[in-house]
Amino acid sequence: MRSQRRLLSGVGAIAALLVAAPALADVKAGVDAWSAGDYTRAVAEWREPAAQGDVDAMFNLAQAYRLGRGVPTDIDKARDLYLQAAQRGHIKAADNYGLLLFQQGEQDKAMPLIEAAAGRGDPRAQYILGLAHFNADYAEKDWVRAYALMTLSQSAGLPQANKALAQMDQYIPVKERQAAQSLAVSLKSEADQRLATRLAAVDLGVVEPVDMRTPIVDPAPRAPHRTASAPPASTQASTAPQGLPPAPQPVPQYRLPTPQPNERAPYRDVAATPAPGALATTATGPWGLQLGAFGVSANADKLWSRLSSNPALAGTRKSLVPSGRVTRLLAVGFESQSAARRACAALKRQGQDCLVKKT
Repeated sequence: MRSQRRLLSGVGAIAALLVAAPALADVKAGVDAWSAGDYTRAVAEWREPAAQGDVDAMFNLAQAYRLGRGVPTDIDKARDLYLQAAQRGHIKAADNYGLLLFQQGEQDKAMPLIEAAAGRGDPRAQYILGLAHFNADYAEKDWVRAYALMTLSQSAGLPQANKALAQMDQYIPVKERQAAQSLAVSLKSEADQRLATRLAAVDLGVVEPVDMRTPIVDPAPRAPHRTASAPPASTQASTAPQGLPPAPQPVPQYRLPTPQPNERAPYRDVAATPAPGALATTATGPWGLQLGAFGVSANADKLWSRLSSNPALAGTRKSLVPSGRVTRLLAVGFESQSAARRACAALKRQGQDCLVKKT
């Protein structure tokens, strides 16, 4: 029965409680009604299962109240339903509950949930946590982790991350951005592993509780966050109510030192046209990665357009080097041989060959 059930939250309802067959049917009927645009019927189908403790129904009902579809908009009701579902092990509900707390000004209470959501790969949480580490607001100052998290958020398609990365590029040294690329690969690998573990738990019918603890601290006064239009709910496809719907999100307020001037690169390379959302960086290091050799130089450009947004190449530049009848494509600017080797290892794990070279 569970294999036939369409979970509304994508991977969010990973720790769903086992429920009776009639409740399952009601939840799916609600999904079908929602997909057909009959929101009132969808809400009606979800009410009884939600009252009986079905976490998917709770989550979907929370989304309906959050969006104001089939019911009047009621953020407090949505928040309560998110909390109830999260306390019963619904991961996506916990993610949305944390984001909603943050939006409502309860940042210190929200941050443990934001950190957990970021650790599971939620791009919205990665964006917020990246800002927190960058500004040293609600998290310790850690520019390497901030840049890594923002890179992952940007790679997932969150539009706000593009602007944040561009601003970070002005202040974070190239060496730290290059360290962030390796960290980003590690963070993504860890998030994928957590997801695989959760999916395995679903298959086994194991309920894993969500840590809903909040820090016992007396937070120091912090500068208020302004708000602006928010990122999309989720990059995961679903016909049910999406992850937290568009709503105000924090805008970075950078209180940073005067940026250091970037050194001019000691070589001439071909300026690459950045893909939308690509990192705008200035690379200065003497190490690079050869990514391929091409008889047709246009093919080198095609490969670069595919790889330029890869976290392993963050902070590098494209260099085209004629060599006889072929053109070699290099990603240049690594500060050290070890940094280049780490990036190459990350690319090889993704199936991309490379060769470390001193430029």
